[in-house]
Amino acid sequence: MSTPGADEGTTASTAQLPARSGNTFVGDVWVNFKRWNLKAVRNPFVLVVSLVQPIIFLVLFTEVFGNVAGSAVNRGLPGISYETYLVPAIAIQVALAAAITSGVGLVNDIENGMFEKVLVTPMNRTAVFVGKTAAEVFRIAVQIAIILGLGVLLGAEIATGVVGVVGIIAVGISFSLWFVAFSNALAILTRDQESTIIGANLLQFPLLFLSSAFLPLEALPGWIQTFARFNPVTYGVDAARSLMIDQNVMTVIDVSWFGGTLDGVVPGVAVLIGLDLLLGAVAVSLLSRASSSDVK
Repeated sequence: MSTPGADEGTTASTAQLPARSGNTFVGDVWVNFKRWNLKAVRNPFVLVVSLVQPIIFLVLFTEVFGNVAGSAVNRGLPGISYETYLVPAIAIQVALAAAITSGVGLVNDIENGMFEKVLVTPMNRTAVFVGKTAAEVFRIAVQIAIILGLGVLLGAEIATGVVGVVGIIAVGISFSLWFVAFSNALAILTRDQESTIIGANLLQFPLLFLSSAFLPLEALPGWIQTFARFNPVTYGVDAARSLMIDQNVMTVIDVSWFGGTLDGVVPGVAVLIGLDLLLGAVAVSLLSRASSSDVK
């Protein structure tokens, strides 16, 4: 004869089964998206640092180097102010700086044992990475929007209007994804915060300065022009800049398939998406192969 208590316990256990076995990919993505956004809100220092540095670059470069750099810009793009020329580069810098914090956040999870706990849950590990990346993409989009607004206040003009703003944010996100994947892969490989920060920052400034970010390529030494042709920053900056001034300013790929601005946007975005898929696959592979013993 069953007792009321036993029936209640059986019913409770049965009710809990769907919750334990009902994990979905989308649900796992959503859980991780919320967790990483909450973590960012509770530790805003990292977000502020990743935004302040590009703002300093934007203000200092326009005020200190505006006249000199502006003359070099006007030789190739008459009538375009240096503020307008520079803002897309700073948007890409924001994406780069924010992507660096992605790996740092993962290392913090490894060091405090949270990553080990995630590994032993029934969550899909690809969903764990996608949810984390989605949270970072959301923050990067907000930060790029802030930079664009500040740039307009400083005198920059977005010739393509609201469509251009959305497009520049989309280009910044496309650019950020490959470096988000790289910094997370670095975090899994090193499992050390200092090594991840040093490794990611070691690439940040060479990538920025050895590109078309701050000056037209024709104004730079030949060896920098050669490096810039293989530099992802050049593709991101040129695509964003084409949207900013509504002209094709892609300097490393000559395409005339679409006409006008899209000739500068589509090739750059295509290269960035290819890089995103490649490094994203590497990061997901490393995450999938990780075990709790690896991160103890």
